Amino acid sequence: MGNCCSDVAGGRTAIGGTAGGLLNPGNTSNDAVDNFFKSRGYQGLFSQIELSFSASGLRDRDVLSKSDPIMVLYAKGKNGALEELGRTEVVLNSLSPTWITKQTLIYHFEVVQVLVFHVYDVDTQFHNADVKILKLEEQQFLGEATCALSEIITKRDRSLTLDLLRQDSTRSGNSQKCGKLKVYAEECVGSKTTVEMILRCTDLEYRDLFSKSDPFLLVSKVVENGDHIPICKTEAIKNDHNPTWKQVFLNVQQVGSKENPLLIECYNFNSNGKHDLLGKLQTSLVELEKLYSGGQGEHLFLSPAVGHDSQTKVLKSRLFVDKFSESIQYTFLDYLAGGFELNFMVAIDFTASNGNSRLPDSLHYIDPSGRPNSYQRAIIEVGEVLQFYDSDKRFPTWGFGARPIDGPVSHCFNLNGSNTYCEVEGIQGIMMAYTSALLNVSLAGPTLFGPVINNAAIIASQSVANGGRKYFVLLIITDGVVTDLQETKDALVKASDLPLSILIVGVGGADFKEMEILDADKGDRLESSSGRVASRDIVQFVPFRDVQSGEISVVQALLAELPTQFLAYMRSRNIQPNL
Repeated sequence: MGNCCSDVAGGRTAIGGTAGGLLNPGNTSNDAVDNFFKSRGYQGLFSQIELSFSASGLRDRDVLSKSDPIMVLYAKGKNGALEELGRTEVVLNSLSPTWITKQTLIYHFEVVQVLVFHVYDVDTQFHNADVKILKLEEQQFLGEATCALSEIITKRDRSLTLDLLRQDSTRSGNSQKCGKLKVYAEECVGSKTTVEMILRCTDLEYRDLFSKSDPFLLVSKVVENGDHIPICKTEAIKNDHNPTWKQVFLNVQQVGSKENPLLIECYNFNSNGKHDLLGKLQTSLVELEKLYSGGQGEHLFLSPAVGHDSQTKVLKSRLFVDKFSESIQYTFLDYLAGGFELNFMVAIDFTASNGNSRLPDSLHYIDPSGRPNSYQRAIIEVGEVLQFYDSDKRFPTWGFGARPIDGPVSHCFNLNGSNTYCEVEGIQGIMMAYTSALLNVSLAGPTLFGPVINNAAIIASQSVANGGRKYFVLLIITDGVVTDLQETKDALVKASDLPLSILIVGVGGADFKEMEILDADKGDRLESSSGRVASRDIVQFVPFRDVQSGEISVVQALLAELPTQFLAYMRSRNIQPNL
């Protein structure tokens, strides 16, 4: 476990679990937990959701009794194929069943997860059979419904009622309603209680020849078989034998319980990754709380080397708990249930470097075959995810870097052509405004982001002033490196105090390395011309070519951090969902 930090940057900065993690008002995620899920294919926000089902007004298919319904849940892939996720039990003799069996699945924010529900009447001869082996083609089909998981979890009561439809055999192509299906979603969170601690050590041993040690702490959960599962680390403090680390945050569910054994190990950081163990302590949250209350320290120890009979060595070094407090940390889904929304905004680059839109080699070329260009793809892929989180689906949409007919170059113009309002209706409205604008503006330049970011910030600021429960997401699609880099930094630093995130997609073959400066994931926190540092990271940048041909889509690459940025804003301002 001592080799978890493989580089200097990884060891010297605050790593998962310190102030700034997903559970905290900052930006660093919990490495141990994130890596566990990512190693299994999960990216971004993942929450376990339990679905419950009931139906009403089902058609009666039995002659001497009512139907005996079962519900089967499917996930629908992009190719339209259905994957069965599970089945309920059979409810006998009922046209309004409430099924007991729940179905559990993982919710991914950055993916549109389409669910399909089939309801069948199970024939009497199969009533005693295991539902898992029932041949559905031998049962009577009562109806089907479909929706996106996002449609359910964005409802305030997390329930959605759907019409069950069945193909009408007498009228080709028409469907008839044959009852209703109600789906209720519940987030599986064992505990939302988070413990905040400030830990320090005294009298640590010398391990470096010419300087003091560079200590950091690794906190692990001890499981039944004795294995240790790392759950957080502190930062490494340079040249200090009496270090006090930044606060760490532990979710009680993550630990298991306050009584669950924990192992705290203190290491001397080495840039080669071979960190020296300075001492360790087996404890629990209960014991750590007692240390805090009593103001006492606990001695660290070192175990004897394997194959040696010597006893455990108790060290002079001690661990102290300078702060221990518990609080409730609400989840992203809690805020959705509390009425918060994500409002989608779009800004499109109309600079001349995109090429003449009438020619096939232009990035703005509209293919008569209907094949979307890179701009259209980015709008569709991001918009189809975010639209579920915006109740009115009226999206502010701008263009920049173009010369409207008989006018000067504009670096922020309403894409719908209006002089008074910037909103369009739905994703289709964005697409129509985009194609119309291509016919009504002349591509020009340069590439300036500042004006559109400031416009988005004004809308977000007005929402805050009016007490709105909204968080804004601006998608900027561009083919070139920004010209007003410092002005853009100034606008971003100012906007970092607002409920706003900015997703930037780079299209075409330009060298976008300079653009990565705007994304704090790839460098230092942004600083304005006046020396002010951004309060949080609000930018995600990705070159479209890097993600359009691989397994990960542009949506997943862009949206992976959005819930974390949302929570960072809400928690840093102590905004609660008011469930």
